[in-house]
Amino acid sequence: MRHIVVIPFQDEWKQAYEREAGRLSHVLSPVIAAIHHIGSTAIPGVAAKPTIDILAEVSDLNEVDKKNEPMSKIGYEAFGEYGIKGRRYFCKTDAEGSHLVHVHVFAAGTEEVIRHLAFRDYLATHKEDADFYSALKQELASQFPNDIQSYCIGKDAAAEKIEKLALQWWYSE
Repeated sequence: MRHIVVIPFQDEWKQAYEREAGRLSHVLSPVIAAIHHIGSTAIPGVAAKPTIDILAEVSDLNEVDKKNEPMSKIGYEAFGEYGIKGRRYFCKTDAEGSHLVHVHVFAAGTEEVIRHLAFRDYLATHKEDADFYSALKQELASQFPNDIQSYCIGKDAAAEKIEKLALQWWYSE
């Protein structure tokens, strides 16, 4: 059972992302086109579970499937699409099983890439919505400290609403 912890934004999250991005860029070479820090740990001021989310854009997902062993050597377990068509998902955990890093790999420029980047950039520039989302996650983690499913269900409606706003904002820019 995973214990859900949401903590205030940490400046160290950027350095953790940069460290992992370097390792991932090396392993996913030559198919990697871009790499991004996504999720709440990428949004200054937003509380988050201390798990770094990384999105890698690649030129060929079939080549990524051949990288499971090298990814394993740097601490990642491969989960395939893991519920999202066109994604390759990898997770790095610590000795206790706590999630340290999630890597989401998509073909470059797809709608999934845009969706994640729009969400991040929208919240980074819309403080009121970011504060609401941050407070909601803290409240849900307090309410459901050992129930990841209820935590996720609790934030899904808000995340979907923010995503719609983010995509409208993204395409209007």
